[in-house]
Amino acid sequence: MRSDPIAGSLSERAYILIRHNILTGEFPLGAPLSRRKLAARFKMSFLPISEAVQRLESEGLVESRPRVGTRVRVPTPQDIRDCYIVREALETQAARLFCEKASSAERKELRQMTQRLEEMTQAPEAKATNPEFQFAVQSTHVAWHMRIAECAGCQPLSDLLEKNQVLIFNWFFDVAAGFRLAPGRHRALMETLAGNDPDAAALAMGAHIRAGLDEIQTSIGQRFENRLSSVTRISALRGQAVPPALPWRSRYDTHG
Repeated sequence: MRSDPIAGSLSERAYILIRHNILTGEFPLGAPLSRRKLAARFKMSFLPISEAVQRLESEGLVESRPRVGTRVRVPTPQDIRDCYIVREALETQAARLFCEKASSAERKELRQMTQRLEEMTQAPEAKATNPEFQFAVQSTHVAWHMRIAECAGCQPLSDLLEKNQVLIFNWFFDVAAGFRLAPGRHRALMETLAGNDPDAAALAMGAHIRAGLDEIQTSIGQRFENRLSSVTRISALRGQAVPPALPWRSRYDTHG
C-alpha cells in the first residue's frame, strides 16, 4: 500500500515546526508535548503531528515516560558528556584531515563562513534574548562545523557527524543552558585549521569542543535538581575541591 504523499508532507512540516520550536527554546527542556494541543497550534490533524513526535522521539529530542507523558527530552549530565565525547572524536579527526587536504578554495570558503559567524556573535542582537536570531547563529555555527567535515575528504566521517545529529544535540544543549558563542573563538580556530600542522589542528578543535562542557552540564543539572555533573561527582568522590560553576555571562566576558 502506498503512503499518502500529502500526509507525508504534512508530517514533514509538523516535524520541522516542532523541531524548530525545540531548538529556539520555545519548547524548553521538560515541556509537555500534547499531540492534541500541537495539532491545534499548527492547524493540522492528529496523524501528522503524531508521526512527527515519534520521529523526534527516535532522534532523541523528545521522550515519553510513564506517568509523565511525552515531553522535550531532559538529558542527564552523562548524556551531555557522551555526546561531547562522540563529537570530539569525529571533529578532531575532521580538523586534522581538513588541515591536510582542504583546497585553497575550501579554505577561503571557510574563512568567509568564519567571518560571517564572528559578525553574528558580535552583533547587538547576540546579547539580547532573541530566539530567532539565536536560531540563525546556531544554524550558521552547525553549517561551519559541518563544512569542515565535508572538506576533510572522508565522506563516511561527514555522514557519521550528520546522521548521529551530534551537532544538533550540541545546539539543543546550548539553548537549554542559555549558552552563547563567544566572539573570537572561531576565528582563532580557523587560523590553526588553515595552517600546516594537522596535529595542532586536531588539538585546537578538541579544546574548542570541550570549552563550556562542564558549565552546560551544571546549568542543565541545576534546573532539574541534578546539581552535580559527572565530572563534579568524580572530583567529589575523590575528595577534591570543586570550583564553583560560573554563569554563562561570566564565561562570555572571560573569553570575549
